[in-house]
Amino acid sequence: MLIRTATSEDADKLLNIYSYYVLNTAITFEYEVPSLEEFKGRIENTLKKYPYLVAEENGQILGYAYAGAFKGRAAYDWSVETSIYVSKDARRNHIGSALLDRLEETLKKQNILNVNACIGVPREEEDEYLTFDSVRFHEKKGYKAVGTFHECGYKFDRWYNMIWMEKMIGEHLSPQPPIVPFPELK
Repeated sequence: MLIRTATSEDADKLLNIYSYYVLNTAITFEYEVPSLEEFKGRIENTLKKYPYLVAEENGQILGYAYAGAFKGRAAYDWSVETSIYVSKDARRNHIGSALLDRLEETLKKQNILNVNACIGVPREEEDEYLTFDSVRFHEKKGYKAVGTFHECGYKFDRWYNMIWMEKMIGEHLSPQPPIVPFPELK
């Protein structure tokens, strides 16, 4: 399996993966599948500062992962929020794990320290739209739960919680080395 940087030309394949999650799950709280043009813009905007990676095998994209700003203030520059999506037909084949490992390696090279995941979870019991799989996945990867927002997402006529998980991937120093934008790593 090849893990490489995404390009805007990958947008249609990535959107195909993402659209399943928009239409059939509460993993994302988006209601409508974004247009191809909007999705291309998301990729291009992310790549200005952060990694956007795809997992590919035999020319087929199996999943993708990216990082984005945690908050829009300068003091948060050493923190990011991550997202991972794996093709519904390729799940449970360690693709998400490989993507997250590479994403974290790249973020370390950028001097990013705090990696955060914002994960939709059922209020109590799993249902046909949302499970605790993402929480279990992140726990296995060393993430710790740091907070829950209750009944903050409404999709498929039901309310869902949001859990924040974090992992420290670098040493917090003073002074702290500056962030290296992703394009400068090449």
